Amino acid sequence: MDSAPLISIITITYNAATVLPTTMKSVATQSFRDFEHLIIDGASTDDTLLVGRSNPDTRIISEPDKGLYDAMNKGLKAARGKYVIFLNAGDAFRDNDVLEDYAQAAAKDADIIYADTMIVNAGGVDISPRHYSVPDTLTHDSFSRGMLICHQAFMVKRNLAPEYNLAYRFSADYDWTIRCINKSIPEKCINLKRVAINYLSDGLTDRNKWASLRERYHVMADHYGHSAALRRHATLILAKLIPSLDRR
Repeated sequence: MDSAPLISIITITYNAATVLPTTMKSVATQSFRDFEHLIIDGASTDDTLLVGRSNPDTRIISEPDKGLYDAMNKGLKAARGKYVIFLNAGDAFRDNDVLEDYAQAAAKDADIIYADTMIVNAGGVDISPRHYSVPDTLTHDSFSRGMLICHQAFMVKRNLAPEYNLAYRFSADYDWTIRCINKSIPEKCINLKRVAINYLSDGLTDRNKWASLRERYHVMADHYGHSAALRRHATLILAKLIPSLDRR
């Protein structure tokens, strides 16, 4: 691909040979083709790279890293597209026209393009829509209640995307999306009003819920103040005991 593509799809992997085929297939079958696919691998010791090479157009960088968000920073630096979206190993585009929908919104010079997410199991079977509903209008205050948009459904102009803060091990994506939003114009943030991503419910944050919750408190306090963070996290803890309190 000689010219810079419109979209850079970035997939982070480490020993992901069993789940990566789903992601590779969903990328390979997209009707929209003006994209590049980057795999940023943390020096896997299984067949991840073999799976990644199943598509010869995929660019692969494989080397030791300092964790998920360090790998994401490498992906941002390597990306050449006008827009970037992260689709991690095991996650997939909902159907073959997802990138086409993102591209049509990008043609309007959107700053951020976002959509809904479906949580699926390892067999790709729907479990449930994501707990939060995405906002109709995206502003700084949208994320004061938490991460309303799944990271994998969030496409942003590459020149607006900062590096991830490596001080956070589990919630740097929450901080990153807020900082992206702060650099955007609300009128240039487009909700696709559709489910765009199948999210595999087995991620780093899922396995470290309480550590993630502590980090998210600090992210929220940093962007919205300690009072707002305390109120929100008290609601989240109560919701574990009384789920109806936190329904959206």
